[in-house]
Amino acid sequence: MTRFFRRLNRYVPKASIVFFMIGLLAAAVYLICIFSPAFADFININISSVFRALNAHLTGWIPFSLAEFILIGSPVILVWLVVATTKRSMRGRRYFIRCIAGILSVVVLIGSMFVFTFGAGYRVPTIDKKLGIAREKVSAEELAATMEIVIERLNALAPYVTYMEEKGSIRPYTHEDTVQLCLESYAKLSERYPFIQKLDAPVKQIMLSDYMTYTHISGVYTFFTGEANLNTNYPYFVNVYTTAHEMAHQRGIARENEANFLAYLVCIGSDDPYMQYAGYLNMYEYLASPLYSASPSLYSKTIGKLDQYVRYDLICYSEFFDKYRDNAAAEVSDAVNNTYLVLQGTEGSKSYGMVVDLAVAYHLNGE
Repeated sequence: MTRFFRRLNRYVPKASIVFFMIGLLAAAVYLICIFSPAFADFININISSVFRALNAHLTGWIPFSLAEFILIGSPVILVWLVVATTKRSMRGRRYFIRCIAGILSVVVLIGSMFVFTFGAGYRVPTIDKKLGIAREKVSAEELAATMEIVIERLNALAPYVTYMEEKGSIRPYTHEDTVQLCLESYAKLSERYPFIQKLDAPVKQIMLSDYMTYTHISGVYTFFTGEANLNTNYPYFVNVYTTAHEMAHQRGIARENEANFLAYLVCIGSDDPYMQYAGYLNMYEYLASPLYSASPSLYSKTIGKLDQYVRYDLICYSEFFDKYRDNAAAEVSDAVNNTYLVLQGTEGSKSYGMVVDLAVAYHLNGE
């Protein structure tokens, strides 16, 4: 065995051998997670939570998004890898193989990090079971009833919200204050639902937010740095909701529809009026399209009750988004995101609509 490893080490660096072994362990763990939601839940709560918290604290002190910095620097890194590999290959086949093995082992390590920090979260029991919500098929009447509840609360909150011409609603505090309000709301939720990880970590603001908006991505969680990242170019009510959403991912809520619903609970569970407003307005948008598809007449009747200032906020959002609505970057981004979600065992982009079922059950079956 010793002789075998010595010969192997001639072509594969020792660190790479370790990385490949970690990769085999990660593959075995993920395979078990696929067939056992209970095992996946154990990994996500007891092991992945430790790695997520560690990554978040290791990068939390950095004032900018490390993930964004790596992405911006990726062309330089790629060129360096090509040059280094070429130079090594000129020294002989063995050096070329060692170089390729090293690169592949880093890729395997990143994949292993995904499994041990975030991947298991896609295989855990669904959040409706954890929250004690009975999710069933939704009728048009139930959609309309839920929409009426959301509209009623939006209308009640509108007098406490400041609206600016051509911008819509204005967040009355800083991004850091938003994060703090989310942390406070998450603390209350984690007391009620222990599966929600307790974590005190920042949400990084993306420097290239304007360019990121062309991909229609309002935020992203990067498992390899533990960072929740926010596209600050979006309107304030979207920013607030997205902050809560990315913080849900940071706590191991992997599925998009579940992170969306948890963000909703975080926003409406806050004592701050604008947090609540952001939650209800985002939920209004989730409910509107399904209700229109189910019953155009009920849709028209229901949305007619919406406060004029809230309507103006939605109009401002639509006008803002016109610049970014149709472009190739968005199509590529959606295709990549859809493929990623399908590979994780979700229903692809369609899974985002599942949050409506949870909202209807939550509001109509006793909040």
